[in-house]
Amino acid sequence: MSLRKLADRAGVSNPYLSQIERGLRRPSAEILQQIAHALEISAETLYVRAGILDERAPATDTVQAISVDRTITDEQRTTLLHIYRSFQEANGVAAGAPGQEIPTAEDPDLD
Repeated sequence: MSLRKLADRAGVSNPYLSQIERGLRRPSAEILQQIAHALEISAETLYVRAGILDERAPATDTVQAISVDRTITDEQRTTLLHIYRSFQEANGVAAGAPGQEIPTAEDPDLD
């Protein structure tokens, strides 16, 4: 797809898109979302391809993020961790694999 066509589909100017491409401008998350939509890919895929995000965060990062998130209750945290584990198991991640232990709300490391 040409730069001009992408700019038109994304609703941004051709010069602005060219500046983004050359690294002269940093687009907002909203503009990146528009570009991803125009390319018919997810914003996450665009971020990975642009080098903004790692392809996949390690599971331990996910567990750690859930474990330290203070915007959810202990009960919600425990439930979310159990759901996460069930998805891992459904996708073939071995239970108890190194770095895959799922803490509970009662674990002292969560404080």
